[in-house]
Amino acid sequence: MQVIHRRSVGRVRRHLRIRRRMEGTLEKPRLTVFRSHKHLYAQMINDLEGKTLLTVSTLSPLVREKVKYGGNVKAAEDLGEILAEEAKKSKIQNVIFDRSGYRYHGRIRALADAARKGGLVF
Repeated sequence: MQVIHRRSVGRVRRHLRIRRRMEGTLEKPRLTVFRSHKHLYAQMINDLEGKTLLTVSTLSPLVREKVKYGGNVKAAEDLGEILAEEAKKSKIQNVIFDRSGYRYHGRIRALADAARKGGLVF
């Protein structure tokens, strides 16, 4: 039997409430973030077609070259920079940032700031 913690339930509720109001398109995809204890995952999603346009995580070979451990702010900054570079290659500039119910601080904020610094607009 799986134990669901109250914090997780609250985050999922916040995420669903946020998702009701935002929708990614091909011109402006939704940049969603998932945070685990050891890693970060970021995806750009076109919700109209239900397709993932781009995905990068701290497990990706591009990020693993720079980062030893994926669960800290430094790893989030590196992930944001690489995400912005990959988005430029895919000709994506504008995105909608979906923080997935997480508070906007720490690793989430570091990833967002690095992506903005890399050229993404949101």
